[in-house]
Amino acid sequence: MSENTHFYEPRLGHGLPHDPFNAIVGPRPIGWISSRSAEGLLNLAPYSFFNAFNYVPPIVGFSSIGYKDTVRNIEQTGEFAWNLVTHPLVEAMNQSCAAVAPEVNEFELAGVTPVASRLIQVPRVAESPVSFECKLTQLTQLKTAAGEDVPSWLVLGEVVAVHLDRRLLKDGIFDTAAADIVLRAGGPGDYFRIGPEQLFKLYRPR
Repeated sequence: MSENTHFYEPRLGHGLPHDPFNAIVGPRPIGWISSRSAEGLLNLAPYSFFNAFNYVPPIVGFSSIGYKDTVRNIEQTGEFAWNLVTHPLVEAMNQSCAAVAPEVNEFELAGVTPVASRLIQVPRVAESPVSFECKLTQLTQLKTAAGEDVPSWLVLGEVVAVHLDRRLLKDGIFDTAAADIVLRAGGPGDYFRIGPEQLFKLYRPR
């Protein structure tokens, strides 16, 4: 093995100051998920393990490390909303990840506005330029290769409605750079912004 390669087996530890896994698989979109409990209590929380998994129909998903209020709410109601985190919203997003009791409304804690969705009963973040209304398709507890349960839950949902700020449409195409999207990276607090300087084009071979 090359002296220039750091090798480790995750089950035995990485031997580094900070686990590099979520820095390598990144930066990642932020799953800013709003949900509502069966009793009507609102919840808003960010998840760093989030992405899109299918095109038609559009399916998004996130993994929750621990059975948190968000997972319980979605299991109860079958609905959630995803809200795009942009740079002007990073402080609000960060406030919403505070560990608080289920009865605490994170919309109020973060200083953002819940606005009614069209097809689901869960509100979205009014200040976010893009929101997806989602209906639960699968909720699965993760397992190891040996089949042992992991205390993490994968939540997948079909996007049944999209709210999109028209100012981010350029000739009918969503302008990712103009949205000033924020992504989660590794380390205890690393994030990235997407801007025009990161853009390059690469087309599939014909």
